[in-house]
Amino acid sequence: MEMIGFQICSLTRRVDSRIVEAFRLLPVANVSDCMSRMTAGGAQLRPYHSKGVLAGPAFTVKTRPGDNLMIHKALQLAQPGDVIVVDGGGDVTNALIGELMVNTAIQRGLAGFVMNGAIRDVDAIGAGTFPVYAAGVTHRGPYKDGPGEINVPIALNGMVVNPGDLILGDADGLLCVPLADAETLLQATLGKQELEQVMMRDIKQGTLDNTWIDATLKRLGVEVAA
Repeated sequence: MEMIGFQICSLTRRVDSRIVEAFRLLPVANVSDCMSRMTAGGAQLRPYHSKGVLAGPAFTVKTRPGDNLMIHKALQLAQPGDVIVVDGGGDVTNALIGELMVNTAIQRGLAGFVMNGAIRDVDAIGAGTFPVYAAGVTHRGPYKDGPGEINVPIALNGMVVNPGDLILGDADGLLCVPLADAETLLQATLGKQELEQVMMRDIKQGTLDNTWIDATLKRLGVEVAA
């Protein structure tokens, strides 16, 4: 009989590696704009590594706040290039991972950690380039009793993450790109990149068209003093 609250599922779908590598070169902010600015993992999920971007398929974990039993199991099951994404309820009372688990992930060839919870050993993590995003820091260690689930849909502060979706992260924060939308959003973001390059050129040349500002104010009925 299966215990309630314990579930380990297989990851049967992953965003294609070609898509992952293409998105790795794009700013998260531009991808977000192409998703209508409606999706975000929350401002509190910040990078704790020294530098570098995060990109890879989501290997999801849902755990009781403060417990990392299923994260340990995920480290055994995740494949090279996967991002272990943990819904720990945003609780920062107990750290869910630290230096030892990060080094295990590096040895396994994983792409990074996203923890909606706390971490510890931040000096060691901050000295490296292995991507680690978290909601906070505490020296207090975790419990290891469960319950928890692996490769189930989770949500990080309202951002839904399904197993195998694309997880992106840079200095601006985190974003989940649904697998089914990845190709369309890639093309849209590449188009936005080209447009911003033109705008940057115009800024440097002093020729940027800002007529939209007064047009918008007029539409809103705002009188501009002379």
